[in-house]
Amino acid sequence: MHEMSLAVNIVEIVLAKTQAVGGQRITSIELGVGKLSGLMSEALIFCFAAAARNTLAEGAELLIRELDGRGKCLACAHSFVVDSLLAQCPQCGGYAVETVQGRELQVLSLTIDE
Repeated sequence: MHEMSLAVNIVEIVLAKTQAVGGQRITSIELGVGKLSGLMSEALIFCFAAAARNTLAEGAELLIRELDGRGKCLACAHSFVVDSLLAQCPQCGGYAVETVQGRELQVLSLTIDE
């Protein structure tokens, strides 16, 4: 389950940031998760709770904001929303589409008690 390794990495990132600013407790974390990432949000939330146990992030609320997939046609340069990694350009019908958004996982914000 790669969600567990991602949850551990998220905890490490937010703990480092919290400690750098002298925070005492993390109360919430907002993530941006691309719809094309293949990530299972429920599994990530479950794994995060386990990874955060006995850390400053224990009990923190994990908020997940889904980010739309976006593609850019390499033939006509049209940019559009995609719901699959195999997308067809709605403008020219081409299949040479570069996915430019939707596969990412980002820590968008962090709420810390000082």
